[in-house]
Amino acid sequence: MKLRIIAGEFGGRSITAPAGSLTHPMGERVRGSLFNILGDISGKTVLDAFSGSGALGLEALSRGAAYVTFIERDKVAQSIIVGNITTLDVADRAKLVRSSVASWDKTTKHQHFDIILADPPYHDLQLSTVSRLVKYLNPKGLMVLSYPGRESASTVNGVVVVDNRSYGDAALAFYRLVD
Repeated sequence: MKLRIIAGEFGGRSITAPAGSLTHPMGERVRGSLFNILGDISGKTVLDAFSGSGALGLEALSRGAAYVTFIERDKVAQSIIVGNITTLDVADRAKLVRSSVASWDKTTKHQHFDIILADPPYHDLQLSTVSRLVKYLNPKGLMVLSYPGRESASTVNGVVVVDNRSYGDAALAFYRLVD
């Protein structure tokens, strides 16, 4: 399956996504809206949790993010992410963590990101794991959760929902740390 980088340095270039229903790449319309809402992300550090194809992190790199950390547990998806990083020649600005987000969380300390993109599998949102990601947010950082459009945004301790958008089958919740 092919996906298109929407805008920025790699705008119009194709990347690969895993076939089948194991991952659910965010649709182009929703991904475009997400990055329009984020605005200028030049120089930002990004965590792409539950990476799948890596499309969100690669779109962030295309739009000027300084560095993206991808976390993915599935070996097929990991291989595809490595291929996409190679295709776009961004290995110097990207790191793939071959792990579940929950396992990464148990072993990681002292990392902080300007933007956290959490796009867990819709059949298993892993909200307890997602809620722990907020500790990796920089003080003025933003976490975005993608979830099924038929559900409501999850409450996460320590953060406040600053925006919530629905796109039919998909929805996005934007969280900031509580001051």
